[in-house]
Amino acid sequence: MGEEVKSKYAYERESSWKKVTEPERRKIDDFASDYKKFMNSCKTERLCVKYLEKEAVSLGFKDLADAKPVPGERFLIKNGNKNIILVVLGKQPPTQGINFIASHLDSPRLDLKPMPLIEENNLAMLKTHYYGGIKKYHWVNIPLSLHGTVVRKDGSTVDISIGEEENDPVFVITDLMIHLAQKAQGDKKLLEGIEGENLTLLAGSIPVENKDIKEKVKEMALTKLNEMYGMIEEDFVSAEIEVVPALKAKDVGFDRGMVGAYGHDDRACSYPAFRSIVDFEGIPEKTLLVFLVDKEEIGSYGISGIRSRHFQNALTRIHEVYGSECRQSDLRDILENSCCISGDVGGVVDPMYPQVNDMYNAAKLGYGIILEKYTGSRGKSGASDASAEYMGKVRKIFNDNGIVWQPGTLGKVDEGGGGTVAAYIADLGIQVVDCGVGVLGMHSPYEVISKADHFQTYKAYMSFLKDA
Repeated sequence: MGEEVKSKYAYERESSWKKVTEPERRKIDDFASDYKKFMNSCKTERLCVKYLEKEAVSLGFKDLADAKPVPGERFLIKNGNKNIILVVLGKQPPTQGINFIASHLDSPRLDLKPMPLIEENNLAMLKTHYYGGIKKYHWVNIPLSLHGTVVRKDGSTVDISIGEEENDPVFVITDLMIHLAQKAQGDKKLLEGIEGENLTLLAGSIPVENKDIKEKVKEMALTKLNEMYGMIEEDFVSAEIEVVPALKAKDVGFDRGMVGAYGHDDRACSYPAFRSIVDFEGIPEKTLLVFLVDKEEIGSYGISGIRSRHFQNALTRIHEVYGSECRQSDLRDILENSCCISGDVGGVVDPMYPQVNDMYNAAKLGYGIILEKYTGSRGKSGASDASAEYMGKVRKIFNDNGIVWQPGTLGKVDEGGGGTVAAYIADLGIQVVDCGVGVLGMHSPYEVISKADHFQTYKAYMSFLKDA
């Protein structure tokens, strides 16, 4: 038989690694190294904003108050310590539209409750409330760290970080031993084996010597917190303390072609989005913007979620850099003429569970950035569903710039689904499509991505900002 002839018309996916040269491999590895440094330093959205602001300022971005109406001017806008917007002014006024990428900085985690510290059976414990979609059994018997900000009784603020340094203690949520688990857990469904109220951290065991104190181990913990951070128990009420895996980002596999880390969703997209704008050279035709937001994992609610007025207020201020008031009609023109990528991670086929995917439409790890026309669940509920025209525009940009990309969907129609910030951007009248890195083990304490896909995402975002 002769050789199989490849069709001129059929679509075939190709591996991100297929055309990688040795110099390109070095770029991929260098980009991954920078990313791992970011991930090891930024376990919370507050830490991300602080880190990225410092990097941006070192690369010439200034505060909005100091911005001048000059094409190429670079500045940033913050919303407290939870959102950061990076802007490069273009030759055209903002009313001609902006090209921007929106990604989120928050990840599934545990938050300490307002009054978390208790003593049970002579052990100090910290009660939590989970944030975002998690499999609760993932969070037991792994090392955990604490990060956050405390506003103390006198109004002063202190940052907390325990569990990341080599000599730091860690915290742990203990699971029931196998020897006693048959009745308490054995007959339960997998996702019900660990209950939310049992996600309580083991935080100490040595009692103080004061005989007059009833809860001696709890007192030990309060004493330590006061010595380290000047805290009293009431200060927990005005604190945001997050519980995250005390795990480092590391290469995965014999070939080091993947990266394992906590928080790829969605920092695997936020970091390339950030790099795409700070690495942009020259003066763009349209104003460029990267918006890194909070609260996506709980529906984008709240003052730091993308549903808040912060984004529209920021666009108004960008227009006012030119010295004129931003009228309602100006804001309308900015919104309706703009183009956006919702930079969020996508699901890929897990070789252990292929049955949850439509294999004709499922994305694969290592096959490029994922372009998702819609997300949502079942009947596309909660999706923005990009138009054919906009899909064609983004696809052409990627093809013209040699980007390795693939279409994707989030599982079979009736399996489940999920949403992104795209729906809320679309609500503003902005053309938007979801586009990001494929992740294995999404929403687990240790997710996995392909280095090559990650680098293609950076290149894709850069080409979108330049050509959209």
